[in-house]
Amino acid sequence: MNLKKSSILLTMIIAILLTGCSKEQTATSDDSLLIYTTIYPLEFFTEQIGGDYVSVSSVIPPGADAHTYEPTAKTMTEIAEADGFIYTGIGLEGFVDAAKDSLTKEKVRFITAGEGLEFHSEESQTHDNEESHATEDTHSHDDEESHATEDAHSHDDEESHATEDNHAHDDEESHATEDTHSHDDEESHATEDNHAHDDEESHATEDNHTESHATEDNHDDHNHGDEDPHVWIDPILSITLAENIKNALTELSPENKDVFEQNFLDLKHELEDLDSEFHKLVDEAAHPEILVSHAAYGYWEKRYGIEQISVTGLSPTQEPSQKQLQTIIETAKEHEIKYILFEQNITGKVAEVVKNEIGAEALMIHNLESLTEEDIKNKEDYLSIMHKNIETLRKAMN
Repeated sequence: MNLKKSSILLTMIIAILLTGCSKEQTATSDDSLLIYTTIYPLEFFTEQIGGDYVSVSSVIPPGADAHTYEPTAKTMTEIAEADGFIYTGIGLEGFVDAAKDSLTKEKVRFITAGEGLEFHSEESQTHDNEESHATEDTHSHDDEESHATEDAHSHDDEESHATEDNHAHDDEESHATEDTHSHDDEESHATEDNHAHDDEESHATEDNHTESHATEDNHDDHNHGDEDPHVWIDPILSITLAENIKNALTELSPENKDVFEQNFLDLKHELEDLDSEFHKLVDEAAHPEILVSHAAYGYWEKRYGIEQISVTGLSPTQEPSQKQLQTIIETAKEHEIKYILFEQNITGKVAEVVKNEIGAEALMIHNLESLTEEDIKNKEDYLSIMHKNIETLRKAMN
């Protein structure tokens, strides 16, 4: 009987101990925030700032294209159980609005990392290029008009001398009067011709506008003016992304504010160093142009003057028309482009056509939307990949 009581007592003690261990484990796990992100840079920034107080993962699988990614039901369940879900908020993640609607009653907080950023658009870049060409065309047209005016004066002088040679000296006054009337008539006709020329210019301008709109309509949204979501390739804009993440983590875990702040400052310093390296790269480059498979690098152009010639639009699905493709090829040949930059997660079939057409060598540029299996195996991160991108650009721009 005593043995039976002792056995029961021992079982109760073990159960209490196991319950205590379970509670202790739960408390430990509850100390760290569970965060999910979309693109890899947001995962990296969160990891660097949160440190041991954050458990973070990107929902985008290795090697996937963020433009077309759609989460599974399992992923949606995991997001619902998290403390926070961080996304850019620039339109890259098409599934986020639907996810927010379906998870409104869940505890997860949706965090917009791109809040407060001034976004670049493909349309503004195209408009700047068009204005540049338009200015050149205007100067050319003015020069043509100037030469035409000089030719007209020269022609009038020749006619005047011809008239004087063909008339007798004693008829000079009479013919001079006639010449005066003739000159007045010529001026009148010249004025009419000028009006006609102005009308032609006016109609030509209207036709140019019509042609411009027709060209835009034929682009199939290739130059659609959407906001460029690839802000993370700019180290300075990435500081804003990181700061927004730091602020969100602080609100979720205010007791760790000082840790988050210090980790953010360390990351900010590294991003500023990266910015300096980009400036040095451009200063030493032989030419600023790069030929890329898709228009993910507009922020490098805006920040550093690295001019991207892109085969596809802001999304790799926005393929060029045959006319645009020919223009890309001609532009690449004009700038004597020797390299075309392909990306780690996108199969650029059209870019392959351009490569073969101009006889270019392929180089790999990393857009950082997601890591590849090889990146993970080699323990690459945002900073190491960006340093490799700089070396790739150095080769492509020299």
